[in-house]
Amino acid sequence: MSLDQCGDQYALALAPHAELALSPRADDPDSWMREAAEGRRRVRPTLEAAIGFQPDVVVRYWGGDARLLARLEAKGVRVVTIADAVDFDGVRGNIRGAADVLGAPSRGEALIARMDARLREAAAAPAAPSRSALYLTAGGFTAGRGTLVDSIMGAAGLTNLVTGPGFAPVSVERIVLWRPARFVLGFFDQSRGDWRGPGRHPSVRSAAEGRVAARLPAASLTCPAWFAADAAAMLKAGG
Repeated sequence: MSLDQCGDQYALALAPHAELALSPRADDPDSWMREAAEGRRRVRPTLEAAIGFQPDVVVRYWGGDARLLARLEAKGVRVVTIADAVDFDGVRGNIRGAADVLGAPSRGEALIARMDARLREAAAAPAAPSRSALYLTAGGFTAGRGTLVDSIMGAAGLTNLVTGPGFAPVSVERIVLWRPARFVLGFFDQSRGDWRGPGRHPSVRSAAEGRVAARLPAASLTCPAWFAADAAAMLKAGG
């Protein structure tokens, strides 16, 4: 049983032949494994649903409240919690940890091998003319040190212009006055998400014109998983 969309990705990739109960968002446009989720059972991440499904293993990133998790553990259900990895070593740890509990170590190693191949692909591609960039979401947020986005940019050979830690809002005024040499845009493919956010402001759009290194799809950014390497490869190819 998966309690959230990130858990869905791991369950689908590592236990494709198991009887799965996925989250309601398993086939949303921002789900990397959405095609594999088609036709699969969906349940809400509630205690009642867990009692009805009676899972052997539960996979989660943030989903499930304290009451549900305590009840699952009391019943002897193994709970895999995906860590909020900030680099690719952390992603490798997530994959191996989930694969071990799900009894799929070979599938886990295959995912890691695929991820590493994509990282080598990103590293081998020609570098962009400008090697510095600002990451920006449609909602007007950027990412600095200690984030997986920063590691994705580094894997693609780009220097992150944000040197502070974590995620932070960036104002329209700052972007217009600062005018970064390159932009890495994330989550702009979600037409209904943050459609009035600062990142979609006409002044920001004008500042970014001709300076976009890549537009990374939401599906590649929503979960600390192996497809973060695909985002790096897309970024290198787009830059």
